[in-house]
Amino acid sequence: MGGILFDLTTAWLLMLMAKCGVNLLGSGPLTRRPVPWVAVGLTGVAVAGVGVQLCWAGAMAALDDDPRRHGWWRVLTSVFLQNGGVFGAVWNLVTLAVVAALAQWFWGGPLTLGLFAAGVLLPQHLDALLGLRGHGTDPRDFAGSSGATYFLAATLAAGLLLRAATRTHRLLALAVPAVGLALWAIQGNEHGLVAVYGFLLGLAVLPLFGGGPALTPRAASVRSPRP
Repeated sequence: MGGILFDLTTAWLLMLMAKCGVNLLGSGPLTRRPVPWVAVGLTGVAVAGVGVQLCWAGAMAALDDDPRRHGWWRVLTSVFLQNGGVFGAVWNLVTLAVVAALAQWFWGGPLTLGLFAAGVLLPQHLDALLGLRGHGTDPRDFAGSSGATYFLAATLAAGLLLRAATRTHRLLALAVPAVGLALWAIQGNEHGLVAVYGFLLGLAVLPLFGGGPALTPRAASVRSPRP
């Protein structure tokens, strides 16, 4: 029962952040936006990683980020492996595609790549800085894209907080770090802490590099009535 609750709350946090991303982008169907090639590329590499796992029995031993093994490449290659079974792999691939697309439509391609890379590399260093190393704060558990995905998704919540013109959207954005900290404190859910890291980086990056256009009330979806 505890595992089911863990999975449900983890999925809920991701959906909360995705909702922030959709509100951040404002009105207009997402299908009319340009093809998010960075998202396509990241998802394609992750799919290829699953293919490597299926074809090579030694993929995890050679490419995961097990701290008992050596190899500078592991922190990067482990992100594109999946270790949660069939459902976990499909969930990670789908959520990576959706979140990366939303991020590219707001942040642009190069910055999305940079933020994704930060989600891969920064958490372990922040853990060490905060004295959390050894507490299992990396949700990849040696392999998986969920940590970087949740990190990237949280940057969209930060963007919504800084760009939203309504109190409802600001509260929605603030719910992300609040829920993330609660999940980490109560469940030891590492996805929550990674989401907090991503949220804080998003707050720092947006004033420096910018993102999509500022939102108008109600996510720019309300048109003025004709006279």
